[in-house]
Amino acid sequence: MKKILTCPVCQSTNIIKKFDVKDYFLTQENFSIWQCKSCGLLFTNPIPKGQNLGKYYESPDYLSHDTSSSGVIGKLYQFLRKINIARKYKIITNLKNSGNILDIGCGTGELLNYFQNQNWSCLGIEPNEPARKFAKAHYNLKVEEEQSLETIPSQSFDIISMWHVLEHVPDVNERIIQVKRILKNNGHLIIALPNPISRDSNYYKTYWAGLDVPRHLYHFSPQAFENLANRHNLEIIHTLPLKMDAYYVSLLSERYMKNTMPVFRALLNGTKSNLSAKKTGNYSSLIYVLNKK
Repeated sequence: MKKILTCPVCQSTNIIKKFDVKDYFLTQENFSIWQCKSCGLLFTNPIPKGQNLGKYYESPDYLSHDTSSSGVIGKLYQFLRKINIARKYKIITNLKNSGNILDIGCGTGELLNYFQNQNWSCLGIEPNEPARKFAKAHYNLKVEEEQSLETIPSQSFDIISMWHVLEHVPDVNERIIQVKRILKNNGHLIIALPNPISRDSNYYKTYWAGLDVPRHLYHFSPQAFENLANRHNLEIIHTLPLKMDAYYVSLLSERYMKNTMPVFRALLNGTKSNLSAKKTGNYSSLIYVLNKK
């Protein structure tokens, strides 16, 4: 892996190393987090490339690709996913009652299935083949590989969503250009991201599960994401919280720290994070709703 010498978003050379983080989820390898002093982006450096990046997802415990609900973490993930699906549907239908939606990184398709059952026209993009096959077989969804983004006609979708996806994409600028092209002029782009300046991030520091190196290549503070949006002439019209993420991320972080009573501690610290964010706006994860300028 080759170290990056310029910011992956703004190409500034004014970058500095901030801290080292371990891949607690899978390999126990160490990675470095760097910061661009120009646009504020935090990023994993160096970034694994191609097949080397793919191996960091090769685990039955990678839950967005998992169809079971075994274990405490799995059951909690499934429970929170159901809550979040209903909330995501409400957020989107407040923007548009019906239409067509593209969900990039749709996993096993539960969100799109919900929309399909409400008579929306749905398309999913999912790079993981088993997850893609599951969505097709169980929900009769149309789900394609990432390369299909290049062949979608311009201005095709009312809603394009990326729920905890952009931080995984090797070329962020290219992906934003792609989705902007295929979004209708009056459409909405919805991007959910972990927030590295949330209270739970500050509390757990290098154990914070929201860092999830090296699967998370980029770590966007609200200001860094606004800088990215402005770079591509996108306007952030709403910033909304994903409050449940504070509890899930806190539980994973407690597990990584090998603390006793992880569920109790996660409930306590998740609640503290959400209460703090009521004043600051810095929830564990944030949803950005964007329009074309």
